[in-house]
Amino acid sequence: MNISMQKVHGSENDFFLIDETQLERPFTDQEINELRLSLCDRQTGLLNGADGLLLVEDVIGSESLAKMRVINSDGSEASMCGNGLRTVARYLAEKYDQESFTVETMFADLKVRRAANLAEKIATYQVEISPVRFEAEAIPMRTKNNTIINEVISELSSDLKFSVVAVPNPHLIAFVDHQTLMGDEFERIATYVNGDNPIFSDGINVSFVEVLGENSIFVRTFERGVGFTSACGTAMCASSLMYVLLYEGEFGETITVKNTGGMVKTVVHEENSDGYWMELIGNATITHQLSGTLSDLTTAHFEKVNVKETTEQADYEVFLKSIK
Repeated sequence: MNISMQKVHGSENDFFLIDETQLERPFTDQEINELRLSLCDRQTGLLNGADGLLLVEDVIGSESLAKMRVINSDGSEASMCGNGLRTVARYLAEKYDQESFTVETMFADLKVRRAANLAEKIATYQVEISPVRFEAEAIPMRTKNNTIINEVISELSSDLKFSVVAVPNPHLIAFVDHQTLMGDEFERIATYVNGDNPIFSDGINVSFVEVLGENSIFVRTFERGVGFTSACGTAMCASSLMYVLLYEGEFGETITVKNTGGMVKTVVHEENSDGYWMELIGNATITHQLSGTLSDLTTAHFEKVNVKETTEQADYEVFLKSIK
């Protein structure tokens, strides 16, 4: 079976994007796992590996253009990925010549659209991040309280205060100073809650957030199923929500979110007294166009794969220099 795919990234959170609707048949679960193992490994994978696979599939009983599935590099399936969704939005916008539409994800059909470019030659897309839930069953977590908002979790730290929110991926967030943001304590906590622990049975994404100024934050994330990543779209949105709630930010205002892989914009919205959703605005970069057979891709015969590099990563690196 012949496969055409793209290497893409949002804030350097990178993926191999494959449109299964263009194949002679959908992948089997075994083939998805074999592709993930072969392509995404950071030491032996194609083009230095990736954080995961983005699969575009047909929808069933939905008005969305397509369905997006996110397979993490460790084989787990994420309920959503904001950075990945932007790249899928671009792929579908160009495929169907549409500016605004919805994409089906695990828990919701999310609105996406082309946005004004963040910078020259930086294709930019805006995506909806929802639903938002705080209760323990949505995470899931085992604690004495049903929600955790800006509280010490003694099993993790005696002084750091955490908030827990699902958007819909679960996130554990702490606002910290710069030294703590880059310190060893981050990895210790993130590794603990993503291993055998009594609180988060399924693991959880962990973000440390530094407030840079009014409506400006830096987010560093340890992503469940991936590890430290250049950026996590849902983490940046969850962090933006907690910034608004805890630091007297304003709903509807644009927040600048810097990350290890670049910068995005977010907007936090309040639907009613306890309902929230976010907009995530950022790059959708295509670094390579690729084609090969399923056999060659799953058996790592990458010398037989046709690889065409674009100029978009060079443009993105110019953008990175401009924001530092």
